[in-house]
Amino acid sequence: MIDDALATAAEQAVREAVAREVLPRWRHLAEHDVTRKSGPHDLVTVADQRAEEYLSRELPALLPGSVVVGEETVHTRPATYEALRGEAPVWIIDPIDGTRQFVRGEDGFCTLLALAHHGQVLASWTYAPAREQLAVARLRGGAHLNGEPLTAGSPAPGAALEVATSHPDFTTVEQRRALRALSVEGVTDRPTGSAGLEYLAVARGQLDAVVYSWEAAWDHAAGLLLVSEAGGVNATVAGQPFRLAGDNDLPFTAARDEPTARRMVELLREGG
Repeated sequence: MIDDALATAAEQAVREAVAREVLPRWRHLAEHDVTRKSGPHDLVTVADQRAEEYLSRELPALLPGSVVVGEETVHTRPATYEALRGEAPVWIIDPIDGTRQFVRGEDGFCTLLALAHHGQVLASWTYAPAREQLAVARLRGGAHLNGEPLTAGSPAPGAALEVATSHPDFTTVEQRRALRALSVEGVTDRPTGSAGLEYLAVARGQLDAVVYSWEAAWDHAAGLLLVSEAGGVNATVAGQPFRLAGDNDLPFTAARDEPTARRMVELLREGG
């Protein structure tokens, strides 16, 4: 389903959407260009909306019969998320991951795209234009950053594990209780930034693990494949792989290697 021609065309669509709709608005947003969704920390900008609209037009034409699940479309039409359980190939879009950073004019944002079928991610693109980084993964084809292979590797023996976790602004009391179990000797945890960029850091071996308590596919699909193809693993608190369509036992982790993932799951169970 995903050959070199399709992969190249999808990458070009991402680059074009960002060049047209995202970068011209970076550090140039007017007050009316930014609105709230579910709360004061859940923002959407005109750049998010326009970039998703562009990709939603272009991507299905590249793969006839495919459909789109995009963050902003699901916000207005929640039923479209059910396409992840259907028979058609699905393009999963997060037009700007790290919208708060984008609104503040920081460079810690990216555009995420994944192609999935029957719950399996086949390819993904993580594009951080302000950092001039494009990470691409193909199922059983490896992970690459700007054309160079990525290898997650393993943490140094005896070193404290560096972990990014769900931001407190987006967690329930119960979730915070589970995440507090990570605050132990041998683990250094901090709130996550852009999930896409945190996954990239794991795939590069710059971060040992992420631990998240929400399961929106647009935040995780691209990064989970990237980490997996770089040699990492993921697991829910139940010890099972993360399911793209949902109904996971949360929180879940993606880590550089199996021992790190197992350590995260053990701690989360203790805190749950």
